[in-house]
Parts: sequence; structure tokens; C-alpha cells
Amino acid sequence: MYQYHCLNQISDVGIREFSEEYVPVSRVEDADAVLVRSASMQEMEFGTRLKAIARAGAGVNNIPLERCAEEGIVVFNTPGANANGVKELVIAGMLLASRDIIGGINWVQENEEDGNIAKDAEKAKKAFAGCELDGKKLGVIGLGAIGVLVANAAVSLGMDVYGYDPYMSVDSAWNLNRSIHHAKTVDEIYKDCDYITIHVPAMDSTRGMIDGNAISLMKKGVVLLNFARDVLVVEEAVIDALVAGKIKHYVTDFPTPVITGVKGAIVIPHLGASTEESEDNCARMAAKEIRSYLEHGNIRHSVNYPDSDMGLKGENTRILLLHHNIPNMLGQFTRILAEDNINIADLSNKSKGGYAYTMIDIDSEITQEAIEELKAVKDVLKVRVIR
Repeated sequence: MYQYHCLNQISDVGIREFSEEYVPVSRVEDADAVLVRSASMQEMEFGTRLKAIARAGAGVNNIPLERCAEEGIVVFNTPGANANGVKELVIAGMLLASRDIIGGINWVQENEEDGNIAKDAEKAKKAFAGCELDGKKLGVIGLGAIGVLVANAAVSLGMDVYGYDPYMSVDSAWNLNRSIHHAKTVDEIYKDCDYITIHVPAMDSTRGMIDGNAISLMKKGVVLLNFARDVLVVEEAVIDALVAGKIKHYVTDFPTPVITGVKGAIVIPHLGASTEESEDNCARMAAKEIRSYLEHGNIRHSVNYPDSDMGLKGENTRILLLHHNIPNMLGQFTRILAEDNINIADLSNKSKGGYAYTMIDIDSEITQEAIEELKAVKDVLKVRVIR
């Protein structure tokens, strides 16, 4: 029997992925797995029972990743599950920035009692005129699940699309429309594009990447879109550029006290993944990740441990070891098993940064003494045995 706890409301579509062997509990301390959306876990204390945390979404800044890794807790996210919802809002953001739709709607509401509104609208509409997206240059910074969808959709709208991502995956490359230009440096995007949209994770290397220097390279009247993370942009520099007319519009999905109400800023209340379909997809993926790990030891889409998949457990006993990524760990594990007269049927060892994950299938039973020996190995963080 497995126990799980939901820190936020999680779509029933996801919860239904659990079998009858999974039961909800009211306390994190009693859970084998936690599902979370936006709730902060930074200050939480975790019990020794907790094995996995699944974030129903892509961003994991609300989870203490390093501390979880040190406690042998695997943290998952759900990349791509909400990508289509975000993509559609980015396209909407470009349309709102190119045509003064908001201003026009506000004018209609302000003149709702005008008996000649249809005639007066013909005179007033020139104040809300804009431009078309067709033929404009769009720069997409970051070609992950969302960036690829945005780039491909923009091609369909007739835009001339440039993409920049030095770490683009093979899957993203396969899915990218062949007509999209490859920018060798991010400066090419800044200098050449009429619209620039950011789709990179928030890391030390990307925090504040859109600063005064980056903006100085951009074309006058550029439209900047940020549906990734607010910290990617130095908002004070963006405000200065809006006031000076360097940036025509800054479209963001992250309302902050600094940017809200600034003329030229189109601020959306974090609606990117707030669709029924996105929430269902994220919850479904999160639940499947938890089941695969708890029942079979397989890791996919972890952000603090390496991905590793040895398929269904089958009849063998499977030993799972989460440990620091240092030399001779594998040798110590196999020595302990050999001394217990255990034959290894299959083995996988993967690493990611300072952490590693070893999966060992054995075709006989393991003694409690051998399990305790494995736990006692220096730099082993957690040992699980699935029978």
C-alpha cells in the first residue's frame, strides 16, 4: 500500500491514475509521495518515509531540490504537459501587442451608452490601429517543449522565425519546423527581431538575462514577451525602455508591483497553464511518474536525480540506491551482494551532477543484514528494495 498527499488541489484526472493500492493521507509526514503545484515546500520538514515529490508543472523553484537530493527524495516535474496552453497564450500576447485590442475594447465599454456607437466607432478605431504579424521577425529564446510549439505556430502565422537554444534536445530538433532559422548567438535575436519571446528555465545563468545591455541591442519598437519566469527580466530596465519608446510593449504573465500599471506593459495574471487541459495533463503525468518510481524504481523527468529506466520489475527483486556521485560506489554495492551470495541479473548506474542512482535486479532474496550493509556505505543517501 502506498500513501500520497496533495499540497494543492490536483486534477481528478491525475488522481484516477493511481490504483487501489494508493491512499490519500492528510499529513506530509505520512506520505510516500507528494503532489504539488504552487505551494512552497522550501521550509517543510520531510519524514523518512517520503520518497518522491511530483510537481504538476514545469517550474520547481518552490521545492528545495538540493535538500531533497541529500535526503534521497526524487523530485519530478511535468515538462511539456502544459506546453500547448502556454503556447496559445503567447500567440494571444503577440496579437494583443500588435493590435490595440485592449484599448479598443475599453473604448467600447466607456461608450456603451452612446446611441451612435457604431458610427462613432468608425472614427475612433484609427486610434487603435496596429500591425499584422505576417512577415514580422520573431525571435524565440529557448527551444524546449513550449518554445518549439510557439516557433512552429508563428511560422503558420506567416512570421519569419529565428530560434536560439545552445542546449536544444534531439526531440526538440526533430519537432522544429525546418523553415525556422538557427541563431548562433542570442545577440542575433536581440538585434534582428521585431518580437522576442523567452522560454528558458530560471537558473543562475539566465536570471536577469534581459537587462539594459540586452535591451540596448534591440530594435526600436520591439515587442518583448515573457511567459517563462519574471526573474529572467530586469524589470527596471524594461520600464526605462518602455518610457523611452525602445520597447513598444512588454507582455508578461507575471504581475509584480514593479511592472503592473506601467504604460506599454500588458500584464496577464499568470494564466499560461491555467487551462483545464493543462491541469489534467500535468496531474496525469505527475501521477504516472510517481507510480513508475514507487512500483518499479524507474525515474523519468527528475530534476535532482538522473533519469533511469529498467522497465517493469517483473519477478526479480529490485534494489534501488540513491547516492553521491563518487568513485567506487558500484564496487562496494556488488561486493556486499557477492558476500551475501546474491547473483545480479541486471544493473544500471546513472549520474547527474553530484548525485547518482543505481538499480540492481537480483534473482534471489536479499537478507536484512545485506540491506543494512548497503545503507551503511558512506555517501549512500537512501536504499529501497522492491520485492
